[in-house]
Amino acid sequence: MESYALLLGATLSAGTVLAIAALGLLINEKAGIVNLGAEGMMLCAAIAGFATVVHTGNTWLGFAAGMAAGALLAAIFGVLVIWLNTNQYATGLALSLFGVGFSAFAGISYVQAKLPELPKYAIPLLGDIPVLGPALFRQHPLVYLTMLLVAGLIWFLYRSRAGLVLRSVGESPESAHALGYPVRRIRLAAVVAGGALCGLAGAYISTVYTPLWVEGMVAGRGWIALALTTFATWRPARVLLGAYLFGGVTMLQFHLQATGVQVASQLLSMLPYVATIVVLALISRNPTWIRVNMPASLGKPFYPGS
Repeated sequence: MESYALLLGATLSAGTVLAIAALGLLINEKAGIVNLGAEGMMLCAAIAGFATVVHTGNTWLGFAAGMAAGALLAAIFGVLVIWLNTNQYATGLALSLFGVGFSAFAGISYVQAKLPELPKYAIPLLGDIPVLGPALFRQHPLVYLTMLLVAGLIWFLYRSRAGLVLRSVGESPESAHALGYPVRRIRLAAVVAGGALCGLAGAYISTVYTPLWVEGMVAGRGWIALALTTFATWRPARVLLGAYLFGGVTMLQFHLQATGVQVASQLLSMLPYVATIVVLALISRNPTWIRVNMPASLGKPFYPGS
């Protein structure tokens, strides 16, 4: 029973990384922009956050540095695809490749660095509940803030005027432009906000989830987060549930190894990516469902004069 509680706690932590990044990409896509550079942004944010904590000893400053790095890279991406109308897919892939190379170069001197020990977090009384207390109520505060972020994003997208404008820009930018809304600036703001969240996810990986720096440590989570937006049909609550599902699959490999299951470690390491492919294949069997939920202008450039 205790081992399953530990698996549950690890699932929440692993799912938080995916949820934060996927929510950032969801904001991008609600505005009609596809950013394939999540992996690169997360890696650059991971080294920025790690280096900041090494020099300051403050994890929250590391989060801020990661968000700033992600937002900066996203802003560059946004200028290229929104104002210069470069291809969104090619530019995103270039950003991802840049992030992989730059983070490896910038992190050379931090490979052996160590972070200060993290404080122990616990919700009073609830954290003392046997078995479930340590799993559910002794998580890093960012785990709970992510849940609040989902609730806030649901309210913003479906209950606020600003969220309605954002969705209209993603559905019909020409109509939004005709009504006087600055489509390009709104899209850029969405891209920067999404990049900041991807940066937060990257910084969380290197400072809390696995507090060390290793080249390529994001390990494909940016691509899984990108797949999560489709899996969730662009709904924030489903993104959170999907993130915990994929987080559970990720941690299952370690649970199986700990319980002595005789399966090759390479096969267990494949589980999260196999699950991603299987889920996307199942969803793609119903293209109408995807088309109904997907923002109509997703991936398409906007020309104000058209």
